[in-house]
Amino acid sequence: MTHPFYVFGSYGFAAVMILAIIAWTWIDGRLRRRELAALEASGIRRRSQRAPEGDAK
Repeated sequence: MTHPFYVFGSYGFAAVMILAIIAWTWIDGRLRRRELAALEASGIRRRSQRAPEGDAK
């Protein structure tokens, strides 16, 4: 194995891993937004969201 092969292989592997993590995060974010939209559509709201004016706790 030559030295440049090792160096370029290492950089290539690191680049692939970084791209995989970015893709995984992006896909997971889209899935979580879709889940959140489904929950909000079914009437479940976030705790941080303000209650409508007529509702009291």
